[in-house]
Amino acid sequence: MTSSPTTQALDGASISGGLYTEVTDFAHHTEWLNEPVSVYTSYGMGLFAVLLLVAWWRARREGSRVMAATLATPVAVILAYAVNNTFKSVVQEPRPCRALPHAFLIEECPPADDYAFPSNHTTVAFAFTVALLLINRQLGVIALLAAVLMGASRVYVGAHYPHDVLIGAVMGTTVALVVTLVAHRVGTPLVERMRTGALRPLLTS
Repeated sequence: MTSSPTTQALDGASISGGLYTEVTDFAHHTEWLNEPVSVYTSYGMGLFAVLLLVAWWRARREGSRVMAATLATPVAVILAYAVNNTFKSVVQEPRPCRALPHAFLIEECPPADDYAFPSNHTTVAFAFTVALLLINRQLGVIALLAAVLMGASRVYVGAHYPHDVLIGAVMGTTVALVVTLVAHRVGTPLVERMRTGALRPLLTS
C-alpha cells in the first residue's frame, strides 16, 4: 500500500509547532493588533511595488548597471515565487491550521492542497528586499523592515510556521542574488544600448 501525500509530507508541527503556538497565543491576547496585522499581511506587498517604482525613478539618474538590476527585480520576484511554489508542491507540508486545529487563527484556513512550506509571501518580500538593497541602500533598508514584518505577520495570523518563513526568506534572498548578479553581467550592456534608443525616456532622466 502506498502512503498518502499527507503521510509523506513534512511534519511542520514537530519542527516549530511550539513556537507557532506561542505566537498565535500572543495574537489571541492582542486583539487590538489583529486587524492591523491582517491588513498588512494581505496588502503589504503593495509597499514593495511602490519602493521598486521609486528605485526605478532614481535609477534613471544612475549608471546602466543600477538600471539593469532595477529592471531585473520583477524577474527575480516572479522567479522566486515560481521556484518556491514548485518546492511547496514537492514538500507538501500541511498548513498549521490543519496539524494544530485548536490554535488561534486570524486568517481563514486555506484549502488542503495549499501547502505551507516555504511561505510565498516571505519569499517574494525578501526577493524584493535583496534586489532593492543591491540597487539603493536606503530603499533596501525600508524593504528589509517591511519584509521582516511580513514574515512575522504570516505566523501571527496563523498561516505559517516560523520555519516556513525562515526558509522563504532564504529562498527569496538566494534567487534575487543570482538574478541580480546575472543582470549586472548580461543586462548592463543591453541597458546601455537601450538608453540610446526609443526607450531612452524610461531609462534615463
